[in-house]
Amino acid sequence: MRALSRRGMLGLGAGAAAAVSLAGCGGDTDSDGSTPGNGSGKGGDGGSGKPKPTKTARPIGDGSTSFTGKQPHQPEAPVPLEPGQEPPQFVVFSWDGAGEVGNGLFPRFLDLAKEHGASMTFFLSGLYLLPESKKRLYDPPNNPRGASDIGYLTDGHIKDTLKNLRRAWLEGHEIGTHFNGHFCAGSGSVGNWTPQQWRNEIDQAKSFVKEWRTNSGWTDLESLPFDYDKELVGGRTPCLLGQDKLLPTARELGWRYDASSPGGRQVWPSKKQGIWDFPLQQVPFPGRSFEVLSMDYNMLANQSLNTTKAPAHNYPAWRKQAAGAYISGFKRAYESNRAPFFVGNHFEEWNGGIYMDAVEQALKHIAREKEKGGDVRIVSFRQFTDWLDVQKPEILDKLRTLEVGQEPAGGWKAFTKGTGAGAGTESGNPA
Repeated sequence: MRALSRRGMLGLGAGAAAAVSLAGCGGDTDSDGSTPGNGSGKGGDGGSGKPKPTKTARPIGDGSTSFTGKQPHQPEAPVPLEPGQEPPQFVVFSWDGAGEVGNGLFPRFLDLAKEHGASMTFFLSGLYLLPESKKRLYDPPNNPRGASDIGYLTDGHIKDTLKNLRRAWLEGHEIGTHFNGHFCAGSGSVGNWTPQQWRNEIDQAKSFVKEWRTNSGWTDLESLPFDYDKELVGGRTPCLLGQDKLLPTARELGWRYDASSPGGRQVWPSKKQGIWDFPLQQVPFPGRSFEVLSMDYNMLANQSLNTTKAPAHNYPAWRKQAAGAYISGFKRAYESNRAPFFVGNHFEEWNGGIYMDAVEQALKHIAREKEKGGDVRIVSFRQFTDWLDVQKPEILDKLRTLEVGQEPAGGWKAFTKGTGAGAGTESGNPA
């Protein structure tokens, strides 16, 4: 296992990085904030960079957040698959940290998502809304007050992050959590936290979102257009550590999923401790004999090892390899078991920004399959959870029998034709 310097890498404002094994691893918003249909038409700031005023907003608490009605640009209500029906190909692009640090990456991918009718999940680090002058408000478990392994954003970058979070929600994206200080090593590592300490961390992460106006003193900015207590239904832990102790707390809080598992396989998901488990997945790594985890950090770790600024002559080949890994992972699922495909990222500029280019290339490739008529759905984790929760347990059980890259015997019509009510067990099969 080779670990990159967390402070050195994450000081770029990119958010959290995952541990890696090098060995193998619709129209305009209505007055209540809602919109009909499932499109990704106009919404947010329309790509202009200027916030679109919320017509009806009920302030919550100090006005940092507000209730604006039903979230715009959501898919139509999901329906159960019928026996013999081919499942959709779900793809989830997610972002750890979700802070805008002046490199334009947050709006870049909001624009890309809007262009292709995609929804994403943004795992916000709560500290990215806390001014550094108020850092002592953060009391992390097993670490000094005010400590953070990802640092704090400038006031200007916090304001930019707020603007982009607001736009993201209004355009149909999910705002999850990446918690706060991103502690990966030593006795203070999140891997050592108890369920009670996770609860403390979550409470603080939520408070930094719900009280940014009080903490900053800024009164000239619009509130975030959502109730974070209701919006927050899942997250991803720093470094993909500590899930076993997080899950009891997540269940008590009513969370619906967790995306913290490392080294997952491209198979249909199940539940852990009553929570949907959505791991980063091992995908083919072009030109190599092993697979790589579906995250930008892991691509980098297998290419440039301990540096984010390798010699530039490597960039074209590495960009192609990273994009090829994402596309190969998608194709393998799409052409076989139709398992959902999960991709994790950070807003970073490592190795000249090649991983951001690779993600964009992969998303465009996937969107083209949808535009050609394939039932490909680029959604948020919450939207995918909505779909899973209405499926018949026996259908999901049957889908889980398909291995990585395995096509259904006899085709989809024959594969689930014999499944019927009462043939399976409780949806999710908690492990």
